[in-house]
Amino acid sequence: MTAQDKTSANTPTAAATDTSVAALHDKILIVDFGSQVTQLIARRVREDGVYCEIVPFQKAEAAFRQMNPKAVILSGGPESVHEEGSPRAPQLIFDSGVPVMGICYGQMTMAAQLGGTVEGGHHREFGRADVEVKTTSLLFDGVWQPGEQHQVWMSHGDRITQMPPGFSVAGVSPNAPFAVIQDEARKYYGLMFHPEVVHTPDGAKLIRNFVRNIAGLGGDWTMHAFREEEIKKIRAQVGKGKVICGLSGGVDSAVAAVLIHEAIGDQLTCVFVDHGLLRLNEAETVVDLFRHHYNIPLVHVDASQLFLGELAGVTDPEQKRKTIGKLFIDVFEAEAKKIGGADFLAQGTLYPDVIESVSFTGGPSVTIKSHHNVGGLPARMNMKLVEPLRELFKDEVRVLGRELGLPDVFVGRHPFPGPGLAIRCPGEITVDKLDILRKADAIYIDEIRKAGLYDTIWQAFAVLLPVKTVGVMGDGRTYDYVVGLRAVTSTDGMTADFYPFDMKFLGNTATRIINEVKGVNRVVYDVTSKPPGTIEWE
Repeated sequence: MTAQDKTSANTPTAAATDTSVAALHDKILIVDFGSQVTQLIARRVREDGVYCEIVPFQKAEAAFRQMNPKAVILSGGPESVHEEGSPRAPQLIFDSGVPVMGICYGQMTMAAQLGGTVEGGHHREFGRADVEVKTTSLLFDGVWQPGEQHQVWMSHGDRITQMPPGFSVAGVSPNAPFAVIQDEARKYYGLMFHPEVVHTPDGAKLIRNFVRNIAGLGGDWTMHAFREEEIKKIRAQVGKGKVICGLSGGVDSAVAAVLIHEAIGDQLTCVFVDHGLLRLNEAETVVDLFRHHYNIPLVHVDASQLFLGELAGVTDPEQKRKTIGKLFIDVFEAEAKKIGGADFLAQGTLYPDVIESVSFTGGPSVTIKSHHNVGGLPARMNMKLVEPLRELFKDEVRVLGRELGLPDVFVGRHPFPGPGLAIRCPGEITVDKLDILRKADAIYIDEIRKAGLYDTIWQAFAVLLPVKTVGVMGDGRTYDYVVGLRAVTSTDGMTADFYPFDMKFLGNTATRIINEVKGVNRVVYDVTSKPPGTIEWE
């Protein structure tokens, strides 16, 4: 769906394929106007068992005609509706008669397009605010009552000054006299605040009311249904062809491989490339799982010298990613020839990968996932892509993994990026530095497991910083590296907050690393939170 700007002719998008999930379920179209948290709207909708897709506003009309959604949600965005040339929702949406909910910018463009007035220059409202409920609403049913005040998260500098015909005010805030507007006859609802973020405590319930009660969708989006449908899709796409799947050691490629193997059996060959950038004992764990537990045909390629040789002297993180991506393709191409050729290349591409690899509204996100081969392959490979997970978020992939019988110890693994330790070793990569990083990282993860925190934390890893500091160990001076520790909490990988370790844990972990890893004399902890986008270091 979202990678049309980069998609090869061999890569059908979800919205354009008759056998896609979108063709099999009731669905909601989310029109993206560029908000940083649009993906969270999709998460809230899917949490209620309803399938949805995000489409940039420029492509919304075509997507609406293809999808035939039962409802539409208009996202927030950075533009101002009253400015010339600002984005608009397709008029087709309002003419269709389907329920529409506008959030922030979505509310304002809906108001402007239906005959209201939006102005700038009024008091801005960013952060927490209280909304006073003025009347009953199907949107508030069982959640908010007239006269109550509820915390929400605002992010606006403009406001509606005149409502469109047919609308009434359902909620106000100190700086937004039209914080919630509604036309219940046409099932149009506009929210000045963001219900999709956790800072609006009742927001998920409001979205649920819109999805279930107002739009009337039943919630048939389950991983069991997805598994059955995706197996049929894979069989239909592959036929009698051969598929080669690149295993990275992470959950995504593992789940994709097991799902594809269930669909086509030994037509699948997995290739696990050890690029020399894996965590401690990572290769042994992956090989054991797939050869002995699942009996899936597996080729284990030790290409560490090739990768490390090409990365020698490279310090730019973007160049590292692209170098690794190119080498992966070269290795897969060579292995495909060895097995007599392959018609398809399978990848564990996820929906956030697709979203982050294509800039919906001209923003910088087009470069975020540059190491993924999302949306196309070099023409010389003459292979089509099989990406059975490209409609799923990370937490949905974990559910699917359990549905497929993958052991919890594997399904619950923290995400591990395709470039591996290359992006956790800023600056030049060397064998010695990777050895230091592996040992420090293993100690860190071991301490997290001993503390019973591994499943609470979304992702944790060590980083070998490209600086050295003077220290004193015993009676001698040292001049060694600094290790950074990162741990975040998240539900979908789109946003992340640092995990609040207590000082005793950090102290014990730092002491172990300094004592047990030669070459390290200082440890620091990263307390940065991340907005939507990458939660890696580089």
